[in-house]
Amino acid sequence: MTPNPTFDRPVIGITLGDFNGVGPELILKTFSDSRILKVCIPVIYANYKLLARYKKILGLYEELNFHSIRSIQEVQPKKINLLVCWEDDFEVTPGQPTNESGKAAFLSLEKAVSDALAGSIQAIVTAPIDKKNIQQEGFTFAGHTEYLAERCGVKDNLMVMVSPTMKVALATAHVSVAQITANLTRERLLTKINLLYNSLKKDFGILKPKIAVLGLNPHAGENGMMGTEEQTLISPVIKELKDKGILIFGPFPADGFFGQHHYTKFDGVLAMYHDQGLAPFKALCFDEGVNFTGGLPFIRTSPDHGTAYDLAGKNLVAEESFRSAIYLACDLVKNSLLVNK
Repeated sequence: MTPNPTFDRPVIGITLGDFNGVGPELILKTFSDSRILKVCIPVIYANYKLLARYKKILGLYEELNFHSIRSIQEVQPKKINLLVCWEDDFEVTPGQPTNESGKAAFLSLEKAVSDALAGSIQAIVTAPIDKKNIQQEGFTFAGHTEYLAERCGVKDNLMVMVSPTMKVALATAHVSVAQITANLTRERLLTKINLLYNSLKKDFGILKPKIAVLGLNPHAGENGMMGTEEQTLISPVIKELKDKGILIFGPFPADGFFGQHHYTKFDGVLAMYHDQGLAPFKALCFDEGVNFTGGLPFIRTSPDHGTAYDLAGKNLVAEESFRSAIYLACDLVKNSLLVNK
């Protein structure tokens, strides 16, 4: 998948997310700084009237102009393109999710993914959705990642949290705590580690990635006293991959690993479950963290926070993570082009 040869920057699709959350404000704040046009050609999948309404709600960015288009072929490289995804004049109620805001979030995402699969855009940056109110015909998934995997026909994918100081991937993601152990199999661990290894090489340009694997139990099982998964499952997988030449180490007790900053010694970390990886990541890197989905046929990133309804429409949300998601998407597109040359 390559950019339009007439463009010297990647074409990046931006989805709106739930418009009663902080998505519109993140977009307005991010693109109020025109310097971002030097690194990408943005295409915002939304509705012109809705973003204009948010400019009034926030009392900001009246000078911020969008180039309204009806298809991706109308993109202008020096403008902030806004691809109109629906005509309905939905009611805006910041902080209060509605069926309409869920519908709009899906329409935005659906069109962006279609353009990405057609090769018209090189990456998608997704604003936060409400995983409950987006549920409808066409979206019956736990979140963005599961929907994207289904649309792309991808059996295996990887959730990776990225910051300048660490990259944390998840062996299991959106499953309940009660289901974690049942989902941790040899095949899953091998798949997730290989996805992480290949992504570090292809997407991040790391020639010889060094990977750390966390244990599942407290103190990584304490030699079987607090659980045996480290001995029976995780360690054998690590040995199997190490014998194939992969620089992989562990399993490490998660608390000490993050508490003593051992993550700085590795290019990537595989956590066993959602909060084991995301809780320390967000504690250490919340403002600059980015969610990246590995294993898709195009680049997808997003900020590492949710809809933040309590902040919506109040001009209180910080856009650093969203801006970082756009910059990371640009970097990953460039890295993948270099690798595939």
